[in-house]
Amino acid sequence: MTQQNTIRIFEERRVRTLWDDVEEKWYFSIIDTIEVLTGTDRPRKYWNDLKKKLQTEGSEVSEKIGQLKMPAADGKMRLTDVADTEQLFRLIQSIPSPKAEPFKLWMAQVARERLDQMQDPELGIEQALTDYKRLGYSESWINQRLKSIEIRKELTDEWRKHGLQEGVQFATLTDIIYRTWAGKSAKEYKRFKGLKKENLRDNMTNKELVLNMLAELSTKEISETRNPRTFGQHAEVARRGGSVAREARERLEQETGQPVVSPLNAKQVLPLKSEEK
Repeated sequence: MTQQNTIRIFEERRVRTLWDDVEEKWYFSIIDTIEVLTGTDRPRKYWNDLKKKLQTEGSEVSEKIGQLKMPAADGKMRLTDVADTEQLFRLIQSIPSPKAEPFKLWMAQVARERLDQMQDPELGIEQALTDYKRLGYSESWINQRLKSIEIRKELTDEWRKHGLQEGVQFATLTDIIYRTWAGKSAKEYKRFKGLKKENLRDNMTNKELVLNMLAELSTKEISETRNPRTFGQHAEVARRGGSVAREARERLEQETGQPVVSPLNAKQVLPLKSEEK
């Protein structure tokens, strides 16, 4: 089974999705869907209450709900309740919301876009470009972000080739890379930027993105050269890759007198750009 996690945008809100190319199905995060439709800040409680209500009514929808690993707020892959398109359509009928019909149309659009992207992979890049533009990011930042996604995938493909597992091992190596070049773990980095559920890379400045790309690219290149066999050896490769970016960061900071690692996040920067426009 080959699966691809993606973040899709509905009315400027993020919805975690997963495409299974064996079953040829989209799976949607139920928690994200409930949060978008209801605006509640306690979507898990809403979902638990809804499951009880459906069971009382004799509905079998909630009993058929499965779980898949999706990126959590802390960046790690965690199991979460998901529904395929048909199941989600039935669940939405039980959620009173003026956004229900627009959300159904959005789901249909997501399904159609996937079929188009299977015929032309470049459309996937164009969709990501459109989503980031809709959120208000600048074109220069978007270009860097799309490149960073490509480099990150090359690194994780290298880790998979060596038998490393998504989840704890990927997160640990990523933390080593962050801590080496930026001086902060992923959790500390997010806290520094005032983030909670938001994606860290989506809240990096251009300089931060470039240096993180350098760190991950260097890690991948060193791994290909050294062919690490144990997790300890992979950790050492991650430190070496991160140190390449750390040296670049320190040199840039010496030349400019300005810190590279910034507390700025997208919520702070994007409104300013909107005002400038």
